[in-house]
Amino acid sequence: MRARTLTGLLIAVCLGCGPGGPFKYVPVQGVLTYEDGSPVPVGGLQLKFIALDAPLVEGASPRPAIAHLNSDGQFECATSYKYGDGLVPGKHKVAIINAVDKSGELLVPTDYTNTSRTPLIIDTSTLPLEIKVPRP
Repeated sequence: MRARTLTGLLIAVCLGCGPGGPFKYVPVQGVLTYEDGSPVPVGGLQLKFIALDAPLVEGASPRPAIAHLNSDGQFECATSYKYGDGLVPGKHKVAIINAVDKSGELLVPTDYTNTSRTPLIIDTSTLPLEIKVPRP
């Protein structure tokens, strides 16, 4: 009996929640710049995407997605469920995470760093993403 329980538990752990979750994803890439087109000085910046108009699927909402910026402010992919899967189709709020320089000064206005207050909204129908922000 104990062997069956352990075997069942091992199978459940190996299978997880399935291959890709209940949502469809759109691969995305893009760039973050200031409104004048100059690059945001990058040092570990991340973009956090929160789906705005995604329907509930199987009683669940899509996970927030994260994209890591390179030194030119570009990102090659966003990860929602598994690495590089992208975003659920539609509109997303975008917050800029870790948006401070080495001296602790903000690189973008404060509201842009908060997922509930950010005015940035993107749509996956317009790719690649070109995200522009004002200087602080």
